[in-house]
Amino acid sequence: MHDLTAFDAAAILIVLAAALGYFNYRVLGLPSTVGLTVMGTLASLLVVAYDKLVPSSTLADQLGTFLADIDFSTTLMEGMLSFLLFAGAMHVNWTHMRKGRWPILIFSTIGVLLSTAIVGFAFQFLTLALGIEIPLIWCLVFGALISPTDPVSVMAVMKRAAMPDTLQATVAGESLFNDGIGVVVFTILIAIATGTEAFTWGFAISHFMQEALGGAALGLTVGWIGYLAMKSIDEYVIEVMISLAVVMGGYSLAMGLHVSGPVAMAVAGLIIGNAGMANAMSEVTRDHVVKFWTLIDEVLNAVLFLLIGLEVIALDFRPAYLAAGAGAILIVLAARMIAVGIPLAAMKRLIDMGPLAFPTLVWGGLRGGISIALALALPISAIRSELLVATYIVVIFAVVVQGGSIGSLIRRMQERYSPELDLDS
Repeated sequence: MHDLTAFDAAAILIVLAAALGYFNYRVLGLPSTVGLTVMGTLASLLVVAYDKLVPSSTLADQLGTFLADIDFSTTLMEGMLSFLLFAGAMHVNWTHMRKGRWPILIFSTIGVLLSTAIVGFAFQFLTLALGIEIPLIWCLVFGALISPTDPVSVMAVMKRAAMPDTLQATVAGESLFNDGIGVVVFTILIAIATGTEAFTWGFAISHFMQEALGGAALGLTVGWIGYLAMKSIDEYVIEVMISLAVVMGGYSLAMGLHVSGPVAMAVAGLIIGNAGMANAMSEVTRDHVVKFWTLIDEVLNAVLFLLIGLEVIALDFRPAYLAAGAGAILIVLAARMIAVGIPLAAMKRLIDMGPLAFPTLVWGGLRGGISIALALALPISAIRSELLVATYIVVIFAVVVQGGSIGSLIRRMQERYSPELDLDS
């Protein structure tokens, strides 16, 4: 058999995603992201169990080698994420998002920093209680990688749950921007943890400003260039290619300039999805652009959540690590409650988002592929194994339990508070 090429790996993932997606649709009936994650996880666990029962089997090693060749972290952070963020941002209504601009700004900055600190300190206390020694700086690194809500997971939930427009745009908008901020915070902390940079407030603030504000400026620039180019012609094939060029060229440029690619793609997607759709495209072009990016979004979503499930093969199943992961679920939820609850209470006079806001933002604050990608990017060490297990358990809980139940939670809340709700606000 010939060596596995990039095309072979892509073909295997697409075939698996299509086959398991078909099985989920016909048999399980779960939401696509939940179904693919569950089946990928079960497949990995069955491979591990088979290798335990049949010592001569090398299935787990073969699957591990396959996943290592794919390099989940690089594939997501330097490839798939640009398309997913742009596609997600295109569907966020700018008018509704402007109404929730202050919550989005605070949740995606102060909220991420607050959550990082709470998770970091609480996770160190938990691990010490379990007899696991992890330095505080590495616990804070864990806090940074697990604090951002994943836009891919959140967008999938938003498609299924009816809620007030402003709240929906706020949840989606926060998830689009806080992952970029989270990656910046993670980068700063990992530099300190590995000793490549000594901590100074000057270093942290300047790096944060360069990445976050630089990313926003780049996204605004490439998005506006794409908008002007689309407005000057009426040819849907070229305009679809322009949108593709904005994503691929913009993200590549962001990496070269050392600014936040996720923030850049979120901003560019908002421009093309709002100003572009309204003023730069004919009805025919709009239809083709929307369908093209919907297809890209759905295909990459399927592959991403299948990969999340399969990555269980990389875990070290030690009881103490599993216990730390289970405890991390409670820590992350508590940190989310505090990071959301305090700003909501402080902003109530400025913008009252209604009774659905707190439960939706807490339970709908899903963690996903970005957290796993960052955990897999950690340097090889015993600490990496511990943090990877905790990250994976939190993500699986978020995608399967929170993602699978958020729709019914919102419906129950709507029935309870129906006289107080305005779905158009």
